[in-house]
Amino acid sequence: PAFRGFQRRFLLGYLPALAADWLQGPLLFQLLHSRGFLRSQIAALYSCGFASNVAFGLASGVFVDRLGRKKSCVLSSGLCSVSCLLQLSHDFLALAAARVLAGLGTSLLFSAFESWYLHEHLERHDFPAEWIPDTFSRVALWNSGLAVAAGLLAWLLAEGLPLDPVAPFLVAVPFLALSGIFTGKNWDENYGKSRPCGKACGEGLRGLVSEPQALLLGLVQALVESILLIFAFLWTPVLEPHGIPLGIAFSAFTAASAAGSALFRRGATGRLRLQPL
Repeated sequence: PAFRGFQRRFLLGYLPALAADWLQGPLLFQLLHSRGFLRSQIAALYSCGFASNVAFGLASGVFVDRLGRKKSCVLSSGLCSVSCLLQLSHDFLALAAARVLAGLGTSLLFSAFESWYLHEHLERHDFPAEWIPDTFSRVALWNSGLAVAAGLLAWLLAEGLPLDPVAPFLVAVPFLALSGIFTGKNWDENYGKSRPCGKACGEGLRGLVSEPQALLLGLVQALVESILLIFAFLWTPVLEPHGIPLGIAFSAFTAASAAGSALFRRGATGRLRLQPL
């Protein structure tokens, strides 16, 4: 019972932030195009978000450990909320700032929450490590459902009602506020080891050089992620001229991704015993 209560507290703080993140995905290109920007300008705005995510990702672990993981989770919600509100602007620099803030907030979203959970699970509550996969399997299941629902909600807001493509971004703000308020009130603070950023990056690089398999895995993952980022930019201008509802298409993409993950888990644990290379 104690573990289930702790797990529920984590999910109630984390899942609204994930829902808000998914709501910002389906109509971003359409929103920027409706503001009158050229495809090259939209590509530059996308690049601002990707670059800030990469640049801050190098130091995000050290930053989160020093600031505090709970504070970092609340900060993630705040940064993403400001980013969503800036989408109301038609100014290129304001929208570029929005993408930079979104990159920073997303970097914290996918580092601070899980770091907080692992520390609380193992260090504060001393729950068995074997229970950790149960929590993250629940996160994966809910995350898939939220992604599909986000596409449908974005379609309903922007095309079904119809409202401006900025509507899903505004709807994301209450989810972010819910996550930040719940996290701030119900989670305990924890910290990691205080290390200089240069030292932490150096340790990571030495680890990659000394472990060829880790380096190969990183390269493969980088290639896969680059393909996904290119796809995230191109799928809207490819499908929109054909009149395909973008929110429905986004839901179909995420549902297919969830189905692929489920098939892999079944193949890895079932009779086939598939193993990754």
